[in-house]
Parts: sequence; C-alpha cells; structure tokens
Amino acid sequence: MPKRPATRTTAAPRTAGAAAQTGLEAPARARNDASLLAKLGIGSKLDLVLHLPLRYEDETSLTPIAQAGEGAAVQIEGEVVACDVAYRPRRQLVVKLADATGVCFMRFLNFYPSQQKALAHGARVRAFGEMRPGFFGGEMVHPRYRVLRGPEPLPEALTPVYPTTAGLSQHALRRMIDEALASADLSDTLPEEMRARLGLAGFAESVRLLHHPEPDTDAGGLRGRTNPAWRRIKFDELLGQQLSMRAHYRARSREAAPSLAPGALTAALRAQLPFRLTRAQERAWQEIERDLGRAHPMHRLLQGDVGSGKTVVAALAVLRAVESGRQAAVMAPTEILAEQHYRKFSQWLGALGVRVAWLTGSQKKAERRKTAAEIAAGAIPVAIGTHALFQEGIGFRDLALAVVDEQHRFGVRQRLALREKGETGGALPHQLMMSATPIPRTLSMSYYADLDVSVIDELPPGRTPVVTKLVADARRDEVIGRIRAECTEGRQAYWVCPLIEESEALELKTAIETHARLSAELAGLSVGLVHGRLPAAEKAAVMDAFAAGRVQVLVATTVIEVGVDVPNASLMVIEHAERFGLAQLHQLRGRIGRGVAESVCILLYQRPLSDGARRRLQIIYETTDGFRIAHEDLMLRGPGEVLGARQSGVPLLRFADLATDEPLLRAARAVADELLERDPSAAARHMQRWMGGRADLLKA
Repeated sequence: MPKRPATRTTAAPRTAGAAAQTGLEAPARARNDASLLAKLGIGSKLDLVLHLPLRYEDETSLTPIAQAGEGAAVQIEGEVVACDVAYRPRRQLVVKLADATGVCFMRFLNFYPSQQKALAHGARVRAFGEMRPGFFGGEMVHPRYRVLRGPEPLPEALTPVYPTTAGLSQHALRRMIDEALASADLSDTLPEEMRARLGLAGFAESVRLLHHPEPDTDAGGLRGRTNPAWRRIKFDELLGQQLSMRAHYRARSREAAPSLAPGALTAALRAQLPFRLTRAQERAWQEIERDLGRAHPMHRLLQGDVGSGKTVVAALAVLRAVESGRQAAVMAPTEILAEQHYRKFSQWLGALGVRVAWLTGSQKKAERRKTAAEIAAGAIPVAIGTHALFQEGIGFRDLALAVVDEQHRFGVRQRLALREKGETGGALPHQLMMSATPIPRTLSMSYYADLDVSVIDELPPGRTPVVTKLVADARRDEVIGRIRAECTEGRQAYWVCPLIEESEALELKTAIETHARLSAELAGLSVGLVHGRLPAAEKAAVMDAFAAGRVQVLVATTVIEVGVDVPNASLMVIEHAERFGLAQLHQLRGRIGRGVAESVCILLYQRPLSDGARRRLQIIYETTDGFRIAHEDLMLRGPGEVLGARQSGVPLLRFADLATDEPLLRAARAVADELLERDPSAAARHMQRWMGGRADLLKA
C-alpha cells in the first residue's frame, strides 16, 4: 500500500500546502525562507550542508505508554479518547491518548482551532516528547506529534534537531538540507594521500552521516562529537581557518614596507635606561628588530604579563622608525593608557631630542588641529593617542610603524584605518600589536596564526609578588582599617568599584557614592576619584596627585585596568570581585607590586557565590601566572569572549573546541602550509567551502 502523507500540526495557522495552492504565494514563501535562513548565517546550498544538528532524537521505535518513564524523551502512539479545552489555571487543550497498555495526556498551553479539530476523538496520533508526572497521570507538554491517516512506517535513522529561528520549523529545515545534500558539490577538497595519512573519513560520507545517522551509530560519539564524521568536520573547519590566515600571512610577505636601518638613537636610549633589559625583552627586541630591517611589513604581536616590560621594547621599535627618518604612531584604547604612554615616551625620547605628541578626542579643537598639522608635515615624528589617531583629517607624512596597544580592544576596521594612513607609494607601515593579556597557546595557534608572536615571559628583577586575599563583604570594616594603616605608614591604596555591566550610569553613581563613603570613613586621608565620565583634565589632575602622593586612596572604576603605574601603591581592594572576569582581575591586580613594599590585593566578595564566580576567585587566588589564568579563562568563557567582541577578524569556530581539539589544530596547522605549497587549487577550494567571503578582514 502506498504511504499516505501524515497531517502535521504546527504553530503556523496556514500550512505549506495552502500556500502552494495559489501559485502566487510560493515566491513569497521562498523569499521568507531565504530571510529566515539568513538569520542563521545560511546563504547557499553548502551553508545548508554545514548547518549540522545540535542533537538527535530517536523516533525509530515506539514505547508503550505504560513503559514511558518520567523524564525520558520517548515516542508513543495511541488513539485519542478525549480532547477538551480546559480553563484552569488558564485556557489549554488537553488530549487523552490510549494504547493497549495505558493512557497519558498531551497538554497544549497555546493551540489553534485546527489542532483541536485534528485531534478529535478516534484520531490515531504519534507523539514525541518528555513524559512528566501530571495531575491525572503521565503527560507530555507541547510534544511534537503527527495525526496518522494510515499506516506510517517508522524512520530508519535518528531524527536530527537543528539550530533554528522563529518561523522556520525543523520539518522545513530538514527538507531544505536534504535537497542541498542531493545537489551540492560534496567532492573532497583534501588530496586522497593526505586524507589517508591523517586517518580522516571522506567529507561527503561524514556530512551525510551527521545529517542522517543510522540507529546503531554510537550515540555517545555523536553527542560528544568524537566519532570519525565529527572529527573530519572539525579538522576541515580548523584547516579552513589556518589556510585563510596563512594565505594572508604569505600575501603580506610579498608586500613592500620601508626597511628601517639601525641608528644612534636606539643605542642612546639603552645607554640612558636605569635598568638592563631582561633576557625575554632582549629576545623580543631582536625578533622585532630583524622584522623592521626587512622590506616587507612586520605584523607581530608582542605579548607579556602585566609589568613584564613591553613598553620599553615598543619604544625601541618607535626609535628605529625615527632614526630612519620616518614616523611612528602608538594607539591605545583609553586616554589614561594613552597618557601613560605619552609620559613614558616623552621621558625616554624627549631626552634624546625626539618630539612626541599626543592626540585624543577630548582635546580642544584648536590644539588638535595644530598637532595634526605638525604630524601631517612630519615635524612630529612620534604621535601617541586613542582612536583619534585614525579619524578623518589626521594624516602622516611618512608613517613607518604603527603600534597598537591592547589590540583586542580595537575593532578590525579601526586597526586597518590606522595602518592605511601609512600606505605611501605602494608600501605599508610595519605593525606591532601589544597585549598584556597573555594568550593561551591554542588560541594563539588558531586565531593568531597570521601573526608572528613574541613573548616576554619573565618579569624584571625587583617586581614584588602580589599576595591575594579573599575577604567576605561582612569584614569590610577590617579592610578599611587595613587601608588606614597602610596609608599611615606612607603607602597608597586603590579601591576599585564594582563592575555593573548593564548600566554605565549606575556604575558611575556607585563610584561617586563609594568615594563619598570612604572619604567619611577615612577622615584625615585624601581620597581621589577617577571614572570614565570624568573630563580628561580632571582625570589627569587626580592621577597626577595620586602619582605624586598627594592623594592616598584612589577610588576608581576599571579605567585604571591598564596604563597606571604608581610604585608606592601597595594595596588594592576590588569590591564585588565576583562580578569581574579573570582577565580584568589579573589586569587590575597588576597595578600594584611595582615598588619595594609587599603588595596585597583584597578581593571583597558578596555571598552567595555562583559556581562560575567561585571558580574565578579560586583561580585568581591560587596563581599570579598570567598564562595559566588566560588558559583557565579560555576554558571558562570560550574563545569568543576572550578575543573580545569577535574583533580578531576571524569567524569563530562552530564545531571545533579549542579545549579538547588541540591535536586536530596541530595537524591542521602543519597541513595548511603544505597544502598551500603543493596544491594551491585544493587549498583555494577548501577555503571557499569553509570561509567563503568571511576572511576579508584577516589583513588587519
């Protein structure tokens, strides 16, 4: 007997068949489908093929109603023996189903009249859902169901459940994906020899298995994404990322940049420094110096823990541009950090007769215009500032080096805009990016594969280790007493206000109230206040007073996270520390321990603590190793959060997991250069399949 179609009820008031009857509504439905698919990032057949299931449901068998255990997702089949609209506690449709073993109920809190009509007494229904205890017995709330019009064979494979969006049903998605599987190009992009060597399954068989796994497929391997099909998909995704980034890396090596030759200024700076560079600083400088001497643009990331001495290495790079007769720009994400750089660079470079200017959005127009004109004329060789450096109207006569500090805080377009200001005569400026947030190895291998990386992995001698203490908010008075004692002995303290992400205004109000309260509780001490809304001149005045010791206690929001260097400050209190992320806590703690006195960071927390907050506080308490903290942060938050608002320019991984797939990442990294060298056409096909047009910002 030929199979008759089942009537499938959905939340939509009009069925697909109804739309097809007019002939005019089909194009509108197709346009609507395309719009809904676009919300999921799907724009092609191949995107549909790679829209893989979140999970699977087993509809290959039926469970007798009497054997359907509570809490288990099961498929049952029975006859409707009652269908009623109940009004308590709210209007709902209650359907009573019976089979040879027992009865259960289907409950719908939202329903259409057509559903009530279809589920009339005597209808044969197959339903899938989680059985729960109800007032009259077992029940399914809003199960997926079908009203059977005749014998209906059970599926022979597990049923995939896909990520979707409102208005796009699982049934419609499955239909479109099956059509794509039948017509898309699923040919393998990996050479057969390479695939065999890596022990990888074929691409076509892998995607077909993931969309239609057989009932005997290992459910654990599907759930844990460890079976051969998932392994192939994850490898391909990682390889697509690596190929795209390495291709951009190779393309940059063919571009031109000014070759910066050694001169007297870098040697003069080193001679006047009151300290010797550490071995790690020397190694990083040699790598940067080598790149700057080449006629191809440097694209290097300089990373090191808080206080490891990145700034002086950047100053040497800046001087290399100046002594070659060219200009350098240093861009920082906040005015406090930009001003800190300006002070340091002015101190070091000013003594050598090098003019340094700074440019920020808060400067008066006349002052900015004058400074911008001198930069454009080449009269000022070193410009330091915030995002104002890449705004329209700011130009350089001969920009040879762009230094971007805390680069993850800038968008890709912003970094590109600064670099493009240095494009002259077909040559690009060198680019040095810096980060005081150490980057975990797997993240560096994956999202920074287009960069050369220098690591400063030791602290200068004389840095005092910071002692971290966890203190409950109930002991706040003891903490205030500790601050008074420290300041009475001539030292200084920070009090960092709680982070209130949902409201900048509320965060500002809290900072002002905290300042007023501490001023009263610490009578006799000078208590200052800095926050992001404070005018630049007032902020600078408070910071100057704190640096000079005229202010003993500085109440601050996270504007002091980077760029503040006051060696006499030996105590920091972070209020509501449970609200902060690991990277922020580590950065804030790095503001102390810069002098000879023992430094203490007190993390004030409020009970009860969530599991995540408890874990973060435990990690920051146990270690001051920035690389371990960064690794733990990656494990807790994932790469999207750690990278910062997806600003790397590289699409985030959908399938591979950096926490568990490092072996696959290593293999993909090794294969990428080999494929680009030996089979560039295969590399191009693979990039197109996995990256499409999404890799255009990698050059930033």
